[in-house]
Amino acid sequence: MAPVTYRQALRDTLRAEMLRDENVFLMGEEIGLFEGSYKITEGLLKEFGPKRVRDTPIAEEGFVGAAIGAAMLGLRPVVEIMTINFSLLALDQIVNHAAKIYGMFGGQASVPMVIRTPGGGGQQLGATHSQNVELFYSFIPGLKVVAPSTPAEASAMLKAAIRDDDPVLFLENLALYNTKGELPAPVEEIEPAEIGRAGVTRPGTDITIIGYSRMARVAAEVAETLAAEGVSAEVVDLRSLRPLDRATIVESVRRTGCAVVAEDDWLTYGIGAEIAATIQEGAFDWLDAPVRRVAMAEVPLPYAKSLETAALPSADSLLTAVRDTLRATGRLALETTR
Repeated sequence: MAPVTYRQALRDTLRAEMLRDENVFLMGEEIGLFEGSYKITEGLLKEFGPKRVRDTPIAEEGFVGAAIGAAMLGLRPVVEIMTINFSLLALDQIVNHAAKIYGMFGGQASVPMVIRTPGGGGQQLGATHSQNVELFYSFIPGLKVVAPSTPAEASAMLKAAIRDDDPVLFLENLALYNTKGELPAPVEEIEPAEIGRAGVTRPGTDITIIGYSRMARVAAEVAETLAAEGVSAEVVDLRSLRPLDRATIVESVRRTGCAVVAEDDWLTYGIGAEIAATIQEGAFDWLDAPVRRVAMAEVPLPYAKSLETAALPSADSLLTAVRDTLRATGRLALETTR
């Protein structure tokens, strides 16, 4: 099949799920008449009407709360929050209600809703619009948090999220929307992914590189560079942050003996810290070098393009960390500079 963009895969999957199940409906800021800030909902208002594609006020706490009520009554809302930064205004509804209702009431009510929201830097949107705060949500039992990196994964994971009976936070990095990839089948025929299952997207023997969302793609790029130098890097794409597939991470590191974790959020208390702890607990005796982490600079992201680029993790910074780790194991000569 011809490659499609990440954006198109999301749009086509939403349409397919709305055709499949009349209980699926969309709501969010400017998703109807304006067709979404990132055009994910292009054409859907015209096809499905305002009952199923609902523009909301700029009031995240209010419309997320309304979606929770709709989900409890049997509908399957897909909420678009314009940016993950704005989800902080709905933190009480997401953390204290969506995540807890099923457990607090002994399973008498579930909350089958999806919150789609983009994040990430690199777009010169300023510090308050360029964050990766998925850690806030990955910390909360009762929520599922997913972060696919390719169009095919985005389609399969969005299907799984919409059909899941638990609330799912669906993370989309802004830098991924125009990236392209092939789908394994027409969107209507793609099987839902398994939430909580990481993928080994490139087998290797010398080192494990672990990433998610944008950084999973960067990890794949770095692995290609290393392959040209005779280094076999295994790439693990987390795909799901909660539940976290610890088994796949540990199994990979036991095979390779060393690991580097790449993430777009801040280093301190980040997703990478949890991965490093998982490796220490499950693969310590197999490690030939300390686990290294590559993350964003610990600053509010600057607006100036040069400073923004310098603050974000890159292929170069990840490659440096991988080479340093390999040198520590003796698998890469100290004089290697390529």
